Parts: sequence; structure tokens; C-alpha cells
Amino acid sequence: MGETPDTVAGVAELYLGNILFALELAALNMDEHQKPADAAFYRGIARKLAEAKGRETMPDNQ
Repeated sequence: MGETPDTVAGVAELYLGNILFALELAALNMDEHQKPADAAFYRGIARKLAEAKGRETMPDNQ
């Protein structure tokens, strides 16, 4: 088995799916409490993380 990451970036990459899920749950909770600006904030964080991961995995020629 591989070593566990020992940096923030490594841990975040390992658990990115879980983090994105938790951010969406937070956003849904904010929606339920009629706080659309707060919901948008959490979704914005998730979007930035997902886009960064997408750029990381894109081939260099695209």
C-alpha cells in the first residue's frame, strides 16, 4: 500500500470527492435556510476545486 499524504495538497487530492460532496451538502443546507449567497459561496469553492483538478488531468495539447 502507498504512503499516506503528509501535505494539505496531498490530503485534499486524496479526499477530493468527499470534500466536494461535503461542500454540496453545506450548500444544500444554506439553500434550505434561505441563504442563497452562502450556498453560492460553497458551490463556488467546489467549482474551483473541480476545475483545478480538471486542469491537472488535462493533456498538455488541449
